[in-house]
Amino acid sequence: MALTMKERKSVTRETRAEYKRASKRDKKAILDNFIHLTDYNRSYAAYVLREEPKPVHKRSSGTHRKTKPKVYTSDIIAPLCKVWAVCGYCCGKCLAPFMPTIVPKLEKDGELVLSDLQRDKLTRISAATIDRLLIHEKKSLQIKGHSYTKPGSLLKHQIPVRTFADWDESSPGFIEIDLVAHDGGNSSGDFMQTLDATDIHTCWTETMAVKNKAQKWVFTAILHLQDRFPFPILGIDSDNGSEFINNILFRYCQKHEITFTRSRAGKKNDNCFVEQKNYSIVRKTVGYQRHDTPQELELLNEIYLSLRLLTNFSQPVRKLISKERIGSKVKKRYDEAATPFQRVLLSSDIHPLKKEELQRIWDTLNLAALRRDVNAMLKRLWQLSAHKTNPGKEVSAIHFE
Repeated sequence: MALTMKERKSVTRETRAEYKRASKRDKKAILDNFIHLTDYNRSYAAYVLREEPKPVHKRSSGTHRKTKPKVYTSDIIAPLCKVWAVCGYCCGKCLAPFMPTIVPKLEKDGELVLSDLQRDKLTRISAATIDRLLIHEKKSLQIKGHSYTKPGSLLKHQIPVRTFADWDESSPGFIEIDLVAHDGGNSSGDFMQTLDATDIHTCWTETMAVKNKAQKWVFTAILHLQDRFPFPILGIDSDNGSEFINNILFRYCQKHEITFTRSRAGKKNDNCFVEQKNYSIVRKTVGYQRHDTPQELELLNEIYLSLRLLTNFSQPVRKLISKERIGSKVKKRYDEAATPFQRVLLSSDIHPLKKEELQRIWDTLNLAALRRDVNAMLKRLWQLSAHKTNPGKEVSAIHFE
């Protein structure tokens, strides 16, 4: 019968003194017997019999370990949460470089009241500290969804395939587009879709809701979004859904000399730029409820008109610069996080007058008030959705001050 750990320690203590006094020949016999009793490995058994156990120093009840005082105390949590909410709940690596810009902006608009010490802490806070302080708040934002893309084969052989590795646009105007379904887990009948369009170079993103996936609604939405971008559209890349792979969009791109490409079937990473926006912008804001009425369509598009300002002016993003495979690992390098607005200002391909127009918008924006307006509209949207299945049900307000 195997000995317990307590019994093994007791046998070790009793055998150690005898083992140290014994001759080399006797040590072999003692060690063999000790291994038989304890089932220890021979090398480890010899080690524990040779070495004295290290003394354990217990602290007296009156002594305390000296700890370094905390720099980021509880008075930082509330303003940090507010900045994080305004910036679209982005990660610490995206938020940290933007803090010196957004904190003075919110103070100027009267949305933050900070002491000199608080301001200094927030403007120099690290990405790791942001993630650590917000760890509990982040757990409530994890959501999942479904995909309903149906292939359109009519023109697939005429539209060239483009993969993630091919995207190397050094100028703005090349966008990826995709649809996000608002079916609420029930795919029967018609339900709304959100058209998501993202520029590869600047990460500028525009969204618009359509009543269903019909080609005419999607094409009309593409025309509307095209006018909202602060630069002309030079290329469009989509998945293989029939809402995009059709004669209407194909002929339009040919007529206006817009490059039209598609991803490989079943390869979501070919549309990785817009796929990540499907979650970080649409799903994190609107959620997964079913929306299928004209009132919901109108309200959702009102939300997107305000959300586009928050997304492009206050939500920093990082872009992948390079990937290097080292054995079984891939080492990725990213640029410093910046908002799409900041990336537009840095681009030499965008007209100075358009940059001046965007700068005036930034100077007059109250981002916190805009976020409150979006949250109020979201509450109304969710109430409309809940009323269809549970008349009279109230939806609680989103916590944002």
